Amino acid sequence: MKEIRLYVLHLNQDSPKRCTAKKMARFGMAKLYKRKIDIPRRSIILSPFSKKVFSPVDRRAAERVGLTVVDCSWKNAREVFFHLNGNFRRLPYLVAVNSTNFGHPYQLSSVEAFAAALYIIGYPNQAEKILNIFKWGPNFITINREPLELYSNAKDREEVLNYEKEFM
Repeated sequence: MKEIRLYVLHLNQDSPKRCTAKKMARFGMAKLYKRKIDIPRRSIILSPFSKKVFSPVDRRAAERVGLTVVDCSWKNAREVFFHLNGNFRRLPYLVAVNSTNFGHPYQLSSVEAFAAALYIIGYPNQAEKILNIFKWGPNFITINREPLELYSNAKDREEVLNYEKEFM
């Protein structure tokens, strides 16, 4: 199975030591961009502020044009996303396991966001591969397995939203 292309708009707002996007790029698992105009057109941009939830329905678009995350400080996220245009989707309810936001719902690191999206659209092996470069990475799927399984088997966005309500 071909892998989904992963892109990162990297804004250098967080600690370089904790930056999951930079580590993914070093391992050749994601391509970093410093300017928003360089993000591949029509790629799905994972945004915590989108009204449209990410679901298995997004698989074909992801296969065609890839997935993009914006790597910025959570403090600046609302303003950063306000100034972007694109094909936005938000991930459904999941809990972070990274050391910065451990236990916080929705506040995922870049690698966790990619892994969640990949898992939901039927690419669990690629999700595990990118998580495995972090000591804590495999725990993301372990802790979120039940919702990830439900989301990945949903027929449409509405079903994902119904499952999300169960976990909130």
